[in-house]
Amino acid sequence: MNKLHIEGSSSGSGSSSFRRKPVIIIVVGMAGSGKTTLMHRLVCHTHLKDIRGYVVNLDPAVMTLPYAANIDVRDTVKYKEVMKQFNLGPNGGILTSLNLFATKFDEVISVIEKRADQLDYVLVDTPGQIEIFTWSASGAIITEAFASTFPTVVAYVVDTPRSEDPTTFMSNMLYACSILYKTRLPLILTFNKVDVAAHQFALEWMEDFEAFQTAASSDHSYSSTLTQSLSLVLDEFYNNLKSVGVSAVSGVGMEAFFNAVEASAEEYMETYKADLDKRREEKQRLEEDRRKESMDKLRRDMEKSGGETVVLSTGLKDKEASKSMMDEEDEDEEMDDDDDDDLGIYTEEEDAIDEDEDEEVDRFGF
Repeated sequence: MNKLHIEGSSSGSGSSSFRRKPVIIIVVGMAGSGKTTLMHRLVCHTHLKDIRGYVVNLDPAVMTLPYAANIDVRDTVKYKEVMKQFNLGPNGGILTSLNLFATKFDEVISVIEKRADQLDYVLVDTPGQIEIFTWSASGAIITEAFASTFPTVVAYVVDTPRSEDPTTFMSNMLYACSILYKTRLPLILTFNKVDVAAHQFALEWMEDFEAFQTAASSDHSYSSTLTQSLSLVLDEFYNNLKSVGVSAVSGVGMEAFFNAVEASAEEYMETYKADLDKRREEKQRLEEDRRKESMDKLRRDMEKSGGETVVLSTGLKDKEASKSMMDEEDEDEEMDDDDDDDLGIYTEEEDAIDEDEDEEVDRFGF
């Protein structure tokens, strides 16, 4: 199979630091869709075809892996210890573990960058609960870290036998749509388990919404009606997707999958990379405007001060002012003591005389 050779973009200063290889493949999907088994098949295929691959596991809760991971989140974060320390449940433990790992993810990028010239693909396995990765801050950080450094592709794994139900199929398509527009990365619909059920029905439903309408019309429930309405909306969305049928067990479709990855990487360079360069240039422009505004403000302040030297903050002025205030407070206290004497604050002798006078008044009381 031909290796991926992509010409770098000529725009922006970030192009010089951008790695054209390897291609990052982020494998996501619903629980039970066969992500980890598919990862195992992909790793075996890279070994069989002498493709230079690198494997990253981001699932902290998995007990055993059927493949050898070069970078494993479990080596850094202990999932069960996180649950005990923070009193969390399974999902909270996975999310917190991933958040902790994301704080050091720049080190993962550095490791891959050092080996970039020796790699063709980086395979990334994600947690079983898809929302933990796709809708969390840590998932966004990891995805953007990959996408800002290497060509990145998202492989959305679909459980083909379960998707024969129109409602389940539409749920998968909606989730794929949300991931596509959230990450803005090329997405490959990977219909897994085609050894159990062929995925031709799914391709037909994607190409012809009337065929989907016919399949869904047998059910008259509210969810079925909603599904039929959504099929009209998502008809245009399907045009932006690449789809392949694979089997993680038998290995069917591996060549088609990697061909789709290469095509998606080229799409990445044409769309996401160009958008990334544009955003970098915009950020640089805003930074230059902010710096220019600060210099103009400083220049105006100097003109108002008539060229006099302005001490911004040395601490000496504040210290002298504080000492002066303390001296003024001491003087005020002394003045208050003198005023108290003038206002008739009596001594102990005067108090004794007053008591004698009170006794005399009591003897003459009526």
